[in-house]
Amino acid sequence: MPKNINILIPLPSYGFDPSETAIPWKILTNNGIKITFATPNGNMAHGDQIMLSGKKLGIFKTILKARKDAVEAYKLMSNSVEFKQPIAYNNIQTSLYDGIFLPGGHDKGVKEYLESKILQNIIPDFFQNNKKVGAVCHGVVLLARSKNLTTNKSVIYNYKTTALLKSQELLAYNLTRFWLNDYYLTYPGMTVEDEVKSALINPSNFIHGPLPVFRDTENNYKPGFIVKDKNYISARWPGDIYTLSNAFLKLLISNS
Repeated sequence: MPKNINILIPLPSYGFDPSETAIPWKILTNNGIKITFATPNGNMAHGDQIMLSGKKLGIFKTILKARKDAVEAYKLMSNSVEFKQPIAYNNIQTSLYDGIFLPGGHDKGVKEYLESKILQNIIPDFFQNNKKVGAVCHGVVLLARSKNLTTNKSVIYNYKTTALLKSQELLAYNLTRFWLNDYYLTYPGMTVEDEVKSALINPSNFIHGPLPVFRDTENNYKPGFIVKDKNYISARWPGDIYTLSNAFLKLLISNS
C-alpha cells in the first residue's frame, strides 16, 4: 500500500457528477490514498440528484442516470468523514497534496466550481511542481481556464487531452431538451469540447478516442478511454471512469 499520498478533489456545492466522483474516491481510498475534498464554503457537497435518481430523464433514464454501482459508491462516499468534512477553497494549500482530481458535472450548479478564481489560481501549482493531475468531462474545462502565470496560456496548452465530446453533449441535450430545456448544456453557447480545444496549442491535441457507446466496468476496462500526457490523465465521461481511476492510481503510486 502507498503511504502518505494525499489527493485534493474540489467540488461545487451542488451538481457534481456522482459517478465521476464516487468511483475514483472508492478506488483510490481502497488502495490507501488519502482524499481531501474542498468546496466553496467548506460545507458538504451534494451530487446531481437527477443523475442519482433518474427522475425527469423520462424514457432515457436507464441510459443516462448513474449506474447502480456508482449510486452505491456515492452512498458510501457520502457517509465518509472526509466527504462530510471538506475544507473551503480558500483554505487549500497546494503543498499538502501530491495531486488533484477534477470530476465533471453538467448541472448549472457546477459553474461556481468551473468559474472559481481560487481554483484557477491554485491549479497551475500542480503542473509547475510536477504533481499528478486527473480530470474528466467538465473537469477539463477548469484546467482550460487555469493559466500558467508565466505564459498566460492554459496549463494544458501544450498537452494532449480529451474531455466530454461535443457529440455526447449535444446528443444528451437533444434527447431531453423538450422537458429538461438546457439541463445538459452547462454553457448553451459553448460546448466542453469547443472550449477545451480553444485553450490548446493545436485543436488536434484534443483526442476523441473510439465511439463512446458502452461504459467500462470494474472488471472490464475495454470500453474506457483515457489520454495520458506526462503527469496528466484525462477522460471523457462516466463510461471511462474505471479506466481513468485505475490509471490515475497507477500514476500516483509509480514513484511513491
